[in-house]
Amino acid sequence: MIDKATREKIISLIHREVVPALGCTEPIAVSLAVAKATELLGMQPEEINLGLSGNIIKNAMGVGIPGTGMIGLPIAIALGSLIGKSEYGLEVLKEVSPEAVERGKAFIESVPINIKHLPDSPSNLHVDVEVRAQGHSARAVISREHTLFVLLEKDDEVIFAEEEGSGNGDAQDADDVQLNFRMVFDFATTAPLEEIRFMKEAQRLNEEAAEFALKGDYGHSLGAMIRNNGMKYMGDSTLAHMVEFTSAACDARMGGATVPVMSNSGSGNQGITATLPVVVFAKDMNASEEQMIRALTLSHLTSVYIKQSLGRLSALCGCVVASTGASTAITWLMGGGYEDACAAVKNMVANLSGMLCDGAKPACSMKISSGVSTALMSAMLAMNGRCVSSIEGIVSEDVDQTIHNLTLIGKEAMVETDRQVLEIMTHK
Repeated sequence: MIDKATREKIISLIHREVVPALGCTEPIAVSLAVAKATELLGMQPEEINLGLSGNIIKNAMGVGIPGTGMIGLPIAIALGSLIGKSEYGLEVLKEVSPEAVERGKAFIESVPINIKHLPDSPSNLHVDVEVRAQGHSARAVISREHTLFVLLEKDDEVIFAEEEGSGNGDAQDADDVQLNFRMVFDFATTAPLEEIRFMKEAQRLNEEAAEFALKGDYGHSLGAMIRNNGMKYMGDSTLAHMVEFTSAACDARMGGATVPVMSNSGSGNQGITATLPVVVFAKDMNASEEQMIRALTLSHLTSVYIKQSLGRLSALCGCVVASTGASTAITWLMGGGYEDACAAVKNMVANLSGMLCDGAKPACSMKISSGVSTALMSAMLAMNGRCVSSIEGIVSEDVDQTIHNLTLIGKEAMVETDRQVLEIMTHK
């Protein structure tokens, strides 16, 4: 059993990392910084200058901005300034309206918006916004986390600055509980149920997003296509249901639907992938409410654990992380124990370790579907005594070392891949 003090730290970590988000979190982080800078300025900007890390640019280029019918950073920046409220965090644009969108379009035409890539930014997640009007200026800087302001200025006077040395790049915060997979598994399967019942909110939000998308036409409508046409080829199976629901929620989010999702580690797609395959599998297996809650906790906390060493943004597709979490939860729902869950992790790492991130976009639903399919397959292998061995690829005998091998590649070895992806995307 995990002691109460450690449980409280883990619960606090989950509450910070599993939060509602409206729209893709990278352009939303930019909107949030613009909103904060505008609030500091106290008037509508006459000029906006932005310095962005490559991963912010990569993940903001091709996604729909909720409620606008438009994609990309300009409308996100305009709306952040016009109607954004920083107190809403990742739901900064939840008051968007058709009238606001029209104002946003006019804003884009009349206010200079200058975007600069910061190749040597201190974090892969870095947004530096300066707004100017009537001889005054204000600045807001977000870094490392989508809602973490590290610097606020008004007319070159520092209002707030993170203490020197408190930042640590994209690494885990020093005050966070030091997770390992044994701790993750034990917490999810033994914590008092009332302490983790809040995980049901992830189920509610992400199911609603999926149902919303299935009634409309968002992104590539992969989820709706599977529901309407895919059964002929995929059958009326649990796997088909898992792929349908999970990809549908991604369709809504990437297509700019005005519907919140429960995110994980700053990513809505990761939150969707850590939630919906588990929910659908649990329902198809007639799992109890307690099993549902514990499985969701195991999935989300596994994802948080992996992201602690990977960082919030990297060259590695986030669905690899979240679907690994989902696979451990599915394995547990199948009746598996800790060793079976370890086998599922190793099977996932052996399969999806090379999936690169080429930006947030509607086609993410297809990558997520690959992760969902692999999650079920890896769980089935684990429950049949099959596990990729330590003589194969980057898998080690120890599950935590296996996870570290994956994150080391994603964070360090794929840096040049990330640069090349951004170069291709910005020069097409």
